Amino acid sequence: MKKGNGLAVVLIVIGILLLFGKLGHLFGFIISLLIPVLVIGLGVMAWQRGNRIVGGVLAVIGGFMLLGKLSAIIFWIAVIGLIVFGISMLGKKSARP
Repeated sequence: MKKGNGLAVVLIVIGILLLFGKLGHLFGFIISLLIPVLVIGLGVMAWQRGNRIVGGVLAVIGGFMLLGKLSAIIFWIAVIGLIVFGISMLGKKSARP
């Protein structure tokens, strides 16, 4: 493979992943999580190669993309945690004389 073909291969793979993201709910959700992880990975690779500004920007953008995708899951974990914490607080107060 030629030296400049790496970017072409990356663009083709990203295009295929975006296309697969439209195929179904579960498969689409998995692919939609994979894209931000790939952006974070590109940021880490750029950071390791010495291009810290581009690497940091890509990692932050990927992190915000991933946070947006996982916001519903984070919400439900927080809600369940609050309910469990509240129930545990009620149990502790009733145990005191």
